[in-house]
Amino acid sequence: MNHVIVVDLGYGDAGKGTVVDWLCASRPVHAVVRFNGGAQAAHTVVLPDGRHHTFAQFGSGTFRPGVRTHLSRHMVVDPLALAGEADHLAALGVTDALPRLTVDRDALLATPWHRAANRARELARGGDRHGSCGMGVGETTAYALAYPDDAPRVGDCLSPARLRSRLAALRDRLAAELGPLDAPSVDDCVTAFTAFAERVSIMDGDHTGRLLRAGTVVFEGAQGVLLDEWHGFHPYTTWSTTTFANAEVLLAEAGLSGTATRLGVLRTVTPRHGPGPLVTEDPALAPAEPHNHTNAWQGRFRFGHFDAVAHRYALEVAGGVDGLALTHLDVARALRPRICSAYDWTDRLVPGPAGDLVRQEELTRRLLTSRPVYAEPPPTDWPTAVAEHLGVPVLVTSDGPTASDKTLRHAPAPAASRPAPASRPAPASRPAPASRPAPASR
Repeated sequence: MNHVIVVDLGYGDAGKGTVVDWLCASRPVHAVVRFNGGAQAAHTVVLPDGRHHTFAQFGSGTFRPGVRTHLSRHMVVDPLALAGEADHLAALGVTDALPRLTVDRDALLATPWHRAANRARELARGGDRHGSCGMGVGETTAYALAYPDDAPRVGDCLSPARLRSRLAALRDRLAAELGPLDAPSVDDCVTAFTAFAERVSIMDGDHTGRLLRAGTVVFEGAQGVLLDEWHGFHPYTTWSTTTFANAEVLLAEAGLSGTATRLGVLRTVTPRHGPGPLVTEDPALAPAEPHNHTNAWQGRFRFGHFDAVAHRYALEVAGGVDGLALTHLDVARALRPRICSAYDWTDRLVPGPAGDLVRQEELTRRLLTSRPVYAEPPPTDWPTAVAEHLGVPVLVTSDGPTASDKTLRHAPAPAASRPAPASRPAPASRPAPASRPAPASR
């Protein structure tokens, strides 16, 4: 039984969803566990018959019959967005998505007030916007840091009186800071959230361990390591740990450290949604993106040549991987992107201590003026070239959007025979929200 942790080693949008779907189609998988982020995730899965869904909170294996989804305590759960996602899946023929869903009672609860506050703050930044998705995920985390005893959690949906009290306090605090926010009434939210609690199974913290012992689990990450709250290029980051750390914590709590294959996902081109560093950006690289577009909150969808410097940094920050899944090989054949092997001032970005956001912001300023140095000639054998530049084997390749477009080049060593890779946990205490410039919740 080899569990798998899937993490994006870029800025997101590398194809985590389609890789998770392939994993669930190619082997018996009991459940997909989400371990960071929230409703701002956008993991598109396309089926051979043309049906497609952009997974936000449900696991990207949900098209596969019997594969469950568990939202761990590291998720920010948005019941209203979840209901809309379930409706779309039902329209596609997946009518049992909610019965296959379990949610940790300690997961933070995203509300309409969080979303409205997130959008108000982003609009107030004007030309200095961070590229937020506008879903309130970062706002939910910031409120929980400021008011840990009052932050609404999924378990509160089982207690209408406690839920009402916490929602009212949240509304009043945010209104006192930002003015009246466009959100439903507290009573309407209590009604909606208690209905959510009646439709899904809300579990205690031991449930992840039970899933891990029941069958193979795929841990599905969100966003990308280069957006990590501690090691990303601040302030164009997320309020979420995007490395393997949260998944490794869940495995350790179940007594199963070292039993998961760590799979990093990369594109042959390096994409980024919205503002922030993209050293290899090239307007001539414009692959067709039928399911992923520029939008009003994140901003422009940008593309650059493969940035081996940034991806090596992500590998180091994440504590290493067992192998890579390399997607969009069909795009590489069509556009012939290059590989950036160095910047004009270095070939290695050195990770700093977790939590030093001043250092990360200085690094961001340096990257915004960096110029790429390209290896020549452009690669024709992409898996070999990427493996050589990053020092990591490419285990899986993808030539298109469906599971049938994936190829397993070779399998990793059994996880139980390897020492557990080092993880980089977040610092024990975070800076208070008032002293920390709010990163975008992507």
